[in-house]
Amino acid sequence: MQAADWTPEHCQALREYHARGMSYAQIAKAINKRFATAYSRSAALGRARRMGLMGSGRPARAGETLKHWPKRPPKAKESSRRKPPKRKAAGLARPAAVLEGARPTKLRCVEIAPRHLALVDLEAGDCRYPYGGDADGEAITFCGHPRRDGSSYCTAHFHLTRGPGTAAERTAGAVSLRLVKAA
Repeated sequence: MQAADWTPEHCQALREYHARGMSYAQIAKAINKRFATAYSRSAALGRARRMGLMGSGRPARAGETLKHWPKRPPKAKESSRRKPPKRKAAGLARPAAVLEGARPTKLRCVEIAPRHLALVDLEAGDCRYPYGGDADGEAITFCGHPRRDGSSYCTAHFHLTRGPGTAAERTAGAVSLRLVKAA
């Protein structure tokens, strides 16, 4: 690939070949042969565009002028059959239902007494089930009990995080956890 800087000699050759009506692939090939360069068709086309040589189409071939190129067909007129859909008056629209925000229920595992370890205090085999952090400035602690193999959580928290009917829960068997509202 040739550098982006075209020398004045290369630019002059591009002008000459363009005036002869050569295609940009032919121009690139001729310049490469003449100056031992490696310009691509796209490089010649881009340089011609930057030099202002590009018209509304490709360069004319020898003996042709751009007047002979067929014009684009006129755009089809839109059919008068299609009409935009009628909109209902703004007064007839029903107001959107106002939904009250439901307070999230705090759930906790009754059978698990978390160790409430900080993140920096967790060891490689500790459960990473988070506690706290609901209120602004409240510290987040973690369960800290021994983890289940292949999980970031202890067995009880593993099953708590999996909804009923998951493949992991079916293969692991039922674990009885009682969920109660936190005070």
